[in-house]
Parts: sequence; C-alpha cells; structure tokens
Amino acid sequence: MCFGRCARCIGFKLLILAVLSIVANILLYFPNGETRFASDHHLGKYVECLHGILGGGVLVLIPAVVFIGLHNDDCCGCFGHEHCGKSCAMLSSVLAAFVGILGSGYCIIISALGLSHGPYCFTRLERSWIYPFAESTGGYLFEYSRWSECQEPQNIVQWNVTLFSILLVLGGIEFILCFIQIINGILGGLCGLCCSHEEV
Repeated sequence: MCFGRCARCIGFKLLILAVLSIVANILLYFPNGETRFASDHHLGKYVECLHGILGGGVLVLIPAVVFIGLHNDDCCGCFGHEHCGKSCAMLSSVLAAFVGILGSGYCIIISALGLSHGPYCFTRLERSWIYPFAESTGGYLFEYSRWSECQEPQNIVQWNVTLFSILLVLGGIEFILCFIQIINGILGGLCGLCCSHEEV
C-alpha cells in the first residue's frame, strides 16, 4: 500500500472529524438553540475552552490539509535524488501529525473534564447559577433522577453530556489517526513513498 495514499486517506478523515468537532463545540454555546445563555454568560467554564473549535478543529485541520497534499508533494526534490523529496515530505508530515495529537489531546482532556464537572445551571434548591454536580466527579452521569435539579437551561444535562461525549469520541479518533500517521510518515520517509518498487 502506498504511504502517500494512506496519508491522504487519513487527511480526508481528519478533515471531516475536525468539521464535526467545530459544529459540536458551536452547539455547546447554544443550549436548545437559544442564544440568551451565551449572551448572559451562563455557560460552563469548559464550554468556553474552545476545545472543539481550536483543539479538535483548527489544530486538526492543519495536519489534515498537509496529509491531503502529501501525495503530490515532493519537497522540490532532494539533492537531485528522485523520490528523496517525497520521503522528506513524509517525514515532515510527522511534525504535522504531532500538531494534530496536541489538538485532539486538548479536545479529549477538556471534554472529559466537562463531563466530570457537569453543567453550569440554575437550580431550584440554591435559586442561583451553580455547578450542582461538581462534587460528584462524574457520578451524576448515572444518577438520572438528579438531572432535573437543573431548571435552566432546560435539558442542559442531556445537552452537555451528549455534546461533550461526541467531542470526546471525535478527539479520540483524531488522536488515533494522527498517531497512525506518525508511524506511516516515519515508515514512508524511511522506505520511500511506496512499498512497490514499480511506483518507486
């Protein structure tokens, strides 16, 4: 299998995942499609970390674009040796993959913290905006009867749990794909662009 084609395939997958991460993060800002909670600054601290937009989004888009363009990239040649430039390009893709690892890692960490900490909401007991599940360290996820403690925004627990979980999964897949490209880039750089001698 061609290392360049593999990188390009990974690039297209990362592109789709990065767009989905951005969309999921944007939705976190608008519980139930309402804008008033964002404008009134009634969003949780982990919602505002831009982990899906910046981490799983922009920082993953960078390697995605690099990987997609790898198949045709020859780094302008390398000391006159044929295909050496393509090996150089494959090795340079490892650096782009590390950027993706950082972005997806950030997305995973913040999503996990967001799930563990719980939403910021208005509760009937305190009659104020608080983090009612912060002390449960994620235990609230299995205590569905407590979810009704959050009165505003409506269904905020379900909203946050769904979107943070999606971002956690997307970040995890992005992390794995970038790690695969690190191995692919090293092998492609050392062995040449293709395993097949006909293509090399």
